[in-house]
Amino acid sequence: QVQLLESGPGLVKPSQTLSLTCTVSGASIITTNYYYWSWIRQSPGKGLEWVGCIDYAGSTDYSPSLKSRTSISRDTSKNQFTLQLSSLTPEDTAVYYCNYGGLRGYWGQGTQVTVSS
Repeated sequence: QVQLLESGPGLVKPSQTLSLTCTVSGASIITTNYYYWSWIRQSPGKGLEWVGCIDYAGSTDYSPSLKSRTSISRDTSKNQFTLQLSSLTPEDTAVYYCNYGGLRGYWGQGTQVTVSS
């Protein structure tokens, strides 16, 4: 059973950089190569928005609308992958989820991030 757990700050200020970490158990992020390890968010009143992903080899892909501000990396020794989102605005306020396997895959519980001064 794959389990994912997000961690990071709940409140960040505009223009700052958000850093969220997903800790994975039950699977290895470097040997589990069938799906991607993803970040997905949901803003208030909106649907799910894919932010980006990293695969077992460390290759990344990002949403075109967020690409210039997004970086996803990993710490293989801790079986974690991390999202960094820079130049934050209030529009980045959302619940952020880490995911493996898409909509029908495995999800973290989600972490609320509020961008406010």
